[in-house]
Amino acid sequence: MPQAEPLPVRPRRAKGFDHAKPQRDPQVAPAPVHYPVEDDQPMSETFKHAQVTVDAKMVLNLHCADRADVCVGGNNFLYYEEGNPRAVVSPNVFLAYGVPKETDREVWKVWVEGKTPDFVLEVTSKSTKWEDEGRKKDVYERLGVREYWQFDPTGDYLDPILKGRALADGRYHELELEQRDGGLCRFSAALGLDLRLEDERLRFFDPQRGEYLLTPEEQHQALRERDRALAAAEARIRELERQRRHLEG
Repeated sequence: MPQAEPLPVRPRRAKGFDHAKPQRDPQVAPAPVHYPVEDDQPMSETFKHAQVTVDAKMVLNLHCADRADVCVGGNNFLYYEEGNPRAVVSPNVFLAYGVPKETDREVWKVWVEGKTPDFVLEVTSKSTKWEDEGRKKDVYERLGVREYWQFDPTGDYLDPILKGRALADGRYHELELEQRDGGLCRFSAALGLDLRLEDERLRFFDPQRGEYLLTPEEQHQALRERDRALAAAEARIRELERQRRHLEG
């Protein structure tokens, strides 16, 4: 993962005081700044971490499929300071409202998009604990990411293995999980969904529809089960029709 700088501390500006900006020779074009798309670091700790990340991204993508003003990303570089490619983080999963879903973006540049994500999920582990609990949390907080969630699929250090924070007065406050429907969960105001723990899995639940959001694999399995049920019902109807003809004949 990229090694990034913390956000600079900016002093409050006194009213009526115009802070001078560094002068640049207008005849000299500024050198282009390269913002890398990837590095040579692994994106996930284990196959389980990778699967959780993919599933969460796909579920949220499918949930927002009919909205052109929602962008869902995962393991993309997020640059938050123009001209400084070291000011970067890479959220495992993020969602942002009020931006085009489809653009030619390869990375997220806060000054181009005009905003930061509304929701971030980090699939955490003991090797990323200090990053996820420290620098990343501080960056997301100072950037104004509305909600920051962590899920620890192998139970390395979080207990319970799901943890959420929401901004209030510019600071993160932990969201207390609730016991509901036989498991721990908490409503995410940023998503309009419940994040639930079910058999140590992270699930997204739509309280308005009263149903879980399914991964593509789960959707495929549900379709296969439906097709098998329909085939069985049709076979039963054919058998009843055969028996009726036999009786009439």
